[in-house]
Amino acid sequence: MSIQTALLAYRIAAWVTGVGLLVLVLIAMPMKYVFGQPQLVAVVGVTHGFLYMIYIVCTLLLAERGRWKPLDALLILVAGTIPVASFVAERRVTQRVRAGQSPVS
Repeated sequence: MSIQTALLAYRIAAWVTGVGLLVLVLIAMPMKYVFGQPQLVAVVGVTHGFLYMIYIVCTLLLAERGRWKPLDALLILVAGTIPVASFVAERRVTQRVRAGQSPVS
């Protein structure tokens, strides 16, 4: 797998994971805690967990291809757990990988 293919997979995973997390935090969690309907959290929570696992694999593949430092990869992985951070990380990683630089620094 080339670094460009790994970058494309990472970008898709980052966006899908980010959208899933926003749906969980902004829609499903209020439905559970404000309106007492936990069904959406059960579905969206499990879905986000599955998507986050894909995000982890894609990030680690890109990190291996780009020869990232382990701490850089860890910071990008954490971005998938913070609402909106995966979008910011995706943009930064894309720019820096295309420029041949480390994703964090």
